[in-house]
Amino acid sequence: MHKYNWGIIGTGWIAHEMADALNEVNGEIYAVSNPNEESLYKFAKEKNVKHTFINPDEMITDPDVDIIYIATPHISHYDYIKKALNAGKHVFAEKAITISAKQLDEVIALAKSKNLILTEGFTLYHMPIYEKVRDLISIDKLGDIKLVQVNFGGLKDYDPNNRFFAKELAGGALLDIGGYATAFARMFLNEQPEVTLTYVEINNYPRATEAKVTYTLDAHTESHEIITAGDSAKALNYEVMDMQRYISQGHDDGQLSLSQDVAHILNRIRDNWGMNYTN
Repeated sequence: MHKYNWGIIGTGWIAHEMADALNEVNGEIYAVSNPNEESLYKFAKEKNVKHTFINPDEMITDPDVDIIYIATPHISHYDYIKKALNAGKHVFAEKAITISAKQLDEVIALAKSKNLILTEGFTLYHMPIYEKVRDLISIDKLGDIKLVQVNFGGLKDYDPNNRFFAKELAGGALLDIGGYATAFARMFLNEQPEVTLTYVEINNYPRATEAKVTYTLDAHTESHEIITAGDSAKALNYEVMDMQRYISQGHDDGQLSLSQDVAHILNRIRDNWGMNYTN
């Protein structure tokens, strides 16, 4: 496998998880950047990162960096993505990849024009269990999909300064867990429905490892099959491996087009709500 040098922007909790995944998959991390020097040097020492940059722009232009991983609040993703792509770097950005569909359309076009890979950090796009479920769908073992029902929730203590609540940081559930629910549904919404004879139940779906398949034999009789794949603890490892595979093969298996559809769906919801993060 080709060696890729990753540069991380941000040192929050998800950056810590990704750093662990990068160390496990690649054995090393090339660089990390954060204007907060205390957090920067603590992170670099803990995660054994070779190079540190107080200014993210300097890391982005480092000729030895192949991939920029963006782990900052989503409000800053758009600017960092553009800078990285214009510097000739592949980009892996945490969700939400941008705060609007317009922004995402723009950076997708930029990535394509420069023949670079741009990917969003939805773990569910990379968990092995979904490949098994898609295989079942592709061979018509589940019949045609008529309905996708998704439930996802969480509870956090209210803090107006936290990115989960602060509107100026594009906070709120819509771009956080709402993106997961929409992305999950979108993966299974390209089938024309006729008759539903079976259904699949997947719990903890952002990092799922098990799917329960129910076969409805008649009006009263059911049989069940449990499908397992992957390890939830390695969710970010799968992201790293897929990102590097995308670069090596020169395309992303259509993953970014799913993110684009999700962004447009969430944008319509925001328009209906009359919500504008840029206010």
